[in-house]
Amino acid sequence: MPHLIQRLTILGTGLIGGSFALALKKYTADIFIHGWDRSNAANEAFGRRIIDRASSGSVKDAVAEADLIYISLPIGATLDILTEVAKFAPRHALVTDACSTKLRITQEAAALFPGGDCPLFLGGHPMAGKELSGIGAADGDLFRDHPYALITEPYSDAALIATAADAAAVADATAAESSFAVAPKIPTESLPPQKKHGPESDARVAAFVKILEQIGARPLWIGAQQHDYAVGLASHLPQLAAVALASFLYDRLDENGLPITLAGPGLRDSLRLAGSSYTLWRDIVLTNQEILAASLELFARHIDELRERLASRDLEADFDAANELYRLLKGIQ
Repeated sequence: MPHLIQRLTILGTGLIGGSFALALKKYTADIFIHGWDRSNAANEAFGRRIIDRASSGSVKDAVAEADLIYISLPIGATLDILTEVAKFAPRHALVTDACSTKLRITQEAAALFPGGDCPLFLGGHPMAGKELSGIGAADGDLFRDHPYALITEPYSDAALIATAADAAAVADATAAESSFAVAPKIPTESLPPQKKHGPESDARVAAFVKILEQIGARPLWIGAQQHDYAVGLASHLPQLAAVALASFLYDRLDENGLPITLAGPGLRDSLRLAGSSYTLWRDIVLTNQEILAASLELFARHIDELRERLASRDLEADFDAANELYRLLKGIQ
């Protein structure tokens, strides 16, 4: 029986789209890859033999024969193009995205991809990347040994709003009751039960999951709201913390380059994310700003508490917690 996914269209041949194409070339066989992007980007990907066909014109023509449509564009561009993709995607096609926030995308997609005898949309987010962008930074092993979030069938808007409100209430209560600013946890008891027949049961999704496993990714099913909460803390907050520290130090450079002329590798390791592009992060921040605002507030309180403990042995507890989290991260990577 032929594989369900034999023809792939990648909309956006930058770091993620290019890396996905390279991974398929390296770890799978017999998948024809059509790359669509600005003419210079698509032609570069074709010239590097990362894709089998390049185009930069009609989206209709780009997706017309695709079994899988992989959207690896910035969030704003993805939202802009979804209507056109939904209109012209073949009925048998699976459409997925690689955006860093999921709630806004899945809400838009729910209206455009109603199910039935229509293309199927599956929200996705590879938890892998670099501070660099563009096809030149693409890597066929970018996804290997990293989680790849796949979004389960979304709850109703009312349930999502209630969940967000409950999470905010827990954050306020936690901050009020404890001297430590602990990140809020999304309460699970108020969530409606998940449906038994979500996208996980579709044969097209199973074929895509198989591809993810072949390229070394670790598929992980999660709700859109849970995803945006988790990445807000584990990915987006570290990015903003790196930006804050780097801009803080930049504003204090003297004519001799101090203090960074005395910086060791520790500062470079801490500030790797500071090399990321604002153009990429603008849409991420805008579509997850409530979670980020709450996270930054709690983090700022924790910084204040660290300052108060500078002359106390209580600071040891923070180092112990940091060391334990570091060990946990090493264990799952």
